[in-house]
Amino acid sequence: MPNIMKVFTGNANPEIAQEICNYLDMPLSKAEVKQFSDGEVSVEIGENVRGTDVFVIQPTCTPVNDHLMELLIMVDALRRASARRITAVLPYYGYARQDRKVRPRVPITAKAVAEMLMAVGTRRVLCMDLHAGQIQGFFNIPVDHLYSAPILLKHIRRNFEDVVMVSPDAGGVERTRAFAKRLNAHLAIIDKRRKRANECQAMNVIGDVNGKTAILLDDMVDTAGTLCSAAAKLKENGAKEVHACCAHAVLSGPAIERINDSQIKSLVVTNSIPLADKGERCNKIKVLSVGELLGEAISRIHSEDSVSYLFV
Repeated sequence: MPNIMKVFTGNANPEIAQEICNYLDMPLSKAEVKQFSDGEVSVEIGENVRGTDVFVIQPTCTPVNDHLMELLIMVDALRRASARRITAVLPYYGYARQDRKVRPRVPITAKAVAEMLMAVGTRRVLCMDLHAGQIQGFFNIPVDHLYSAPILLKHIRRNFEDVVMVSPDAGGVERTRAFAKRLNAHLAIIDKRRKRANECQAMNVIGDVNGKTAILLDDMVDTAGTLCSAAAKLKENGAKEVHACCAHAVLSGPAIERINDSQIKSLVVTNSIPLADKGERCNKIKVLSVGELLGEAISRIHSEDSVSYLFV
């Protein structure tokens, strides 16, 4: 039987799924994903998948629990319909921030999600810009971990000169150093003290930003407290302009208002998470597409070609 590929999507981000299918020059496969009146997820696969290589595009973004359950139930339905291999494509991997025990009696949710995905029949995972690369080790199946770095680097090279790459906290230094190296730019670090979840205070700038264009780099922007306080501190230290680049635009709570009122001149994000009306409420936000990157990775996985060059 020929090795047939099919691409499905839940309700999390059908736009990026359609972009991927346009790149692959194939139709988006049919599936009805809805909810019963009590909120339970109902899934019905609309075409034959027996013996096929199936990819399910579903970032687990807000509402996180609904979209995670959609993904799990779709994979279960596809497995029971005799799909040959099911790959979960998660442009954004939710629950990733709790990736280790930092205090007693707390969960490791990134591991719990990995266990659930494997339990329902996922045989491969394709994800992008994980909060911590070690999350790959929570899976006992192959994981392809892509980075939005090539797309963000291209944007920075085209639009900025005399930049200094800034990590908003110590945890992001390795990521920011890699960007600085490729751009032949200087590196600075914000010394951040976090009081509690989603609330932090930027204390000091380590490195010289005076008279330079500072570009803050992070894997995600959630409530934007970290980015906005870091931007204010960079301006205090003489930065000419402050811009930000993030892979995942979670943008919850007061994020849009904070960005509008902040020293950040522009915020570049990818479409791993749909922005809905948030982009309209903040004209500082620019969205770059990762559809072609994910599409190329899916094509290579299906044809059993190497995807390693996409990791850079």
